[in-house]
Amino acid sequence: MGRGEHLHLTHVAARKSRQLVRQLGRAQPGLRIAVIGCYGEIEPAQAAALPGVECVIPNAAKDEVVDRVLALAEGERGGPLSQSSAVGNERPGGRGHTRAFVKIQDGCDNACTYCVVRIARGPQRSRPPEHVLADVAARVAEGYQEVVLTGVHLGAYGRDSAPGAALPPERGWSLARLVGEILRDRAPARLRLSSIELWDVTPDLLALWDDSRLCRHLHLPLQSGCDATLQRMGRRYTVAEFAYLARDVRARVPGVAITTDVIVGFPGETEAEFDASYAFIEELAFSRLHVFRYSPRPGTTAATAPDPIAPPVAQARSRALARLGRDLAWRYHEHVIGQEVRVLFETAREGPEGAVWSGLTDTYVRVAAPWEGDIGNTLARVRCEGADAAGAWGRILPAPRG
Repeated sequence: MGRGEHLHLTHVAARKSRQLVRQLGRAQPGLRIAVIGCYGEIEPAQAAALPGVECVIPNAAKDEVVDRVLALAEGERGGPLSQSSAVGNERPGGRGHTRAFVKIQDGCDNACTYCVVRIARGPQRSRPPEHVLADVAARVAEGYQEVVLTGVHLGAYGRDSAPGAALPPERGWSLARLVGEILRDRAPARLRLSSIELWDVTPDLLALWDDSRLCRHLHLPLQSGCDATLQRMGRRYTVAEFAYLARDVRARVPGVAITTDVIVGFPGETEAEFDASYAFIEELAFSRLHVFRYSPRPGTTAATAPDPIAPPVAQARSRALARLGRDLAWRYHEHVIGQEVRVLFETAREGPEGAVWSGLTDTYVRVAAPWEGDIGNTLARVRCEGADAAGAWGRILPAPRG
């Protein structure tokens, strides 16, 4: 799995994983392949049977990846590794030292009926705070302007349930305490949180947004805007509770971007339930939607649920929500027209009139602006002149004197 670890592993992701392994094997006969991640965790026998695969490494053993690959290089044939409770840190890469991803926990104790991640990743377990703080400090020293805290269930930090976990609950750590420590002593120019569940957005966490270095962006997975569907999904809130929190967040954090995930075509989702979900999502005016068609995963409760949704119906609902998502994004982006925003620039492309740089605001709006010269990994002020569903564009302003 990639960085969106809050999502259930879909059949599409598993199929793409199989296809990629097969493509690698065909492109380079004799290549010795190691399969790492959720696909190998959920279907290890299938992964191990693919041509060229010599090693299947489960998620809990990611810390051993380097040693295992080195062993393969020396000719040692390996099977699946034994489970361990270690939590590894994903080293950042790409895009020229702009954003670093620091993993703070792994595993999940939720019981969402559609999600296979709990099976793949095991129970909630946190990395020791001293390790996280050291990693953040190291990324800042390396020149990263933004650090993103990631995990399967980010807000559960400190509430460990795995036997022999590195961070027992009596140590008194929480996500709010960890973020506060980072902002106090080791903060980069920007600190961003990845996906966080509704019930983990506590008052002490919200209070930290008084610090402008904490990005005004919360990704709150909704999954459905209908109470009946949420109940079948095993989600722990009602639409009224979600709406209340969203209003509270917007009141406390002016200009905040709230993005979300939505699953369509969940078993038993009637036309009326979908319509209710659509209306709720439109009312909440999320700045970005990630829309997924439900796919049954072996071992989950929902996989055997009655009343599956016909694929053409699920596809039509997915397209409708995708259109709504584009409209909502456009409306949110229009709010920045005429404003000055700070953009962390990442990459450039050549346009008709020269280089055009692209980067993100702290509210996760992608902004493009022309500039000659290298401004990668630079925070700059931009006056926004236009916007569409993809983002905004404008002109870079000169740095203030003094």
